[in-house]
Amino acid sequence: MSDESQRPIVVKRVKKGGHGHHGGAWKIAYADFVTAMMAFFLLMWLLGSVSKGNLKGIADYFSNPLKVASRGGEGAGDADSLVKGGGKDLSQKTGQLKKGTPTIEDQQKDKNRLSALKKKFETLMNDKAKKNSKLAQFKDQLRLDMVAEGLRIQIVDKQNRPMFKSGSSELEPYAAEILDEIAQLLNDVPNSVSISGHTDAQQYASGQRGFSNWELSADRANTARRELIHGSLSEQKVLRVNGFADEVPLDAGNRLNPVNRRISIVVLNKEAEGDIREQAGMSASEASAPQQAGA
Repeated sequence: MSDESQRPIVVKRVKKGGHGHHGGAWKIAYADFVTAMMAFFLLMWLLGSVSKGNLKGIADYFSNPLKVASRGGEGAGDADSLVKGGGKDLSQKTGQLKKGTPTIEDQQKDKNRLSALKKKFETLMNDKAKKNSKLAQFKDQLRLDMVAEGLRIQIVDKQNRPMFKSGSSELEPYAAEILDEIAQLLNDVPNSVSISGHTDAQQYASGQRGFSNWELSADRANTARRELIHGSLSEQKVLRVNGFADEVPLDAGNRLNPVNRRISIVVLNKEAEGDIREQAGMSASEASAPQQAGA
């Protein structure tokens, strides 16, 4: 019997050749690369679709986020052009409009309508003054001008010819006649109106405790509103009634001048009307929607 310890030991060595299996790590890397490329091309497409005005707003945010954030609202990327354009061309930096902002064409129509109303009002008052000597003597107390908000019609006091009884919101008869005439003209345009009362700087010395020129000016503005409605003005056309006391004088050099006591009626353009409604809490789309009252 042979000795087992003498049996030879054979060692087999396997040589590794070619390329072995690397696992799935490369698939993850490739998927990340494809995802990054998709995100990049999506970003480039979005940037190409945004107007330059909005791009400037985005750039401003990353340059100075605190400045943009402090402004608030949704117009951080709006163009800063003083003359707002149509905003249809996305390649233009200026002229991009926020939703609800009147176009240049609408603004021009509004301006033409108010200018025509101003001429019509002046013609009517001239005719009335010729036929009625009483109105003729008060003609110089009527002032018409175009302001940023629209057409402003002011009825001012003169010495010995006040609109209201002293220290009161009771209208003098001639002032009521003028407001009745104005009411008929205001119905000829679809625009809303704003009514403001103003006093001179003479302090209110009587009445209930705490009653001042603020309350007096507000009461007079509201009295003018009631008289306009009595004169056939649609109640829904009145958008705002303000009392300014003596804070906005016509004659700043002499705050006791009687002309500082006045009623100011502004026939609002559509842009001003939309701004007022937004300030009161309406959304931009609601504020720009046509109002039934003025239609």
